[in-house]
Amino acid sequence: MLVAGKDCKAAADAGAKIAGVKKVLVADDASLANELAENIAPVLQNVTTSGGYTHVLASEVTSAKNFLPRLGALMDVQPISGITSVESDDTFVRPIYAGNALAKVKSSDAVKLITVRATAFDKTEAEQAACEVADAGVSMVDAGLSTWVSEEIAKSDRPELTSAKVVVSGGRALKSGENFEILYSLADKLNAAVGASRAAVDAGYCPNDMQVGQTGKVVAPELYVAVGISGAIQHLAGMKDSKTIVAINKDPEAPIFQVADYGLVADLFDAVPEMEGKV
Repeated sequence: MLVAGKDCKAAADAGAKIAGVKKVLVADDASLANELAENIAPVLQNVTTSGGYTHVLASEVTSAKNFLPRLGALMDVQPISGITSVESDDTFVRPIYAGNALAKVKSSDAVKLITVRATAFDKTEAEQAACEVADAGVSMVDAGLSTWVSEEIAKSDRPELTSAKVVVSGGRALKSGENFEILYSLADKLNAAVGASRAAVDAGYCPNDMQVGQTGKVVAPELYVAVGISGAIQHLAGMKDSKTIVAINKDPEAPIFQVADYGLVADLFDAVPEMEGKV
């Protein structure tokens, strides 16, 4: 395992206790503080080359989707994105066509660069006695090709969207950002995260970090409640692996009902407050 960043000792120590991890390499430098791809990719290249590693895996998050293609260019390797299962050391399965088909991909590259769709794999709960934590032993410099300006982090007492056991999502049918308050109220009762369809985000009802779908976040909670969401392919690609799907939509022909375990044909402005009252 490689932990790269600034002041990342705590993360490295935590990683050393994850069952199955044999060694943690630490690349700690100010140039890696904000995960700029231009600075991280050369570090990954040096670690991979010097260590003789054959596989480089990262979670399919925004930062990894930024630096892994750059690493692929440096190493002349074709990255494989968003795998959902491992067939062998050179063969993997990944969704294509917005999740409507699964492709089995076999790579002949000497080094496999892979992003993993974390929701497709079981979470590691077990811990072990801390393994060795060592310095990565590679040079780290600021490439000067990009500059971190600022970030705005949305703060919420609700669970993180990608790891929540319950997710309540709203669509364009909510008609305004103010109407999302009925979802927030229900989510608080269910201890749920709140998501949204791309249509709701594009309409300005909520920030894009709430978007669930092919171009948003991929979730697979125990319970997914889709409120006023028609069920476009783009959205289904981000939530159809949920264990139980409940859909509320006044259109009985809405595609969301084709994947829902439970469907309620009703006006969401009547159904959601009633549901909240019974929770």
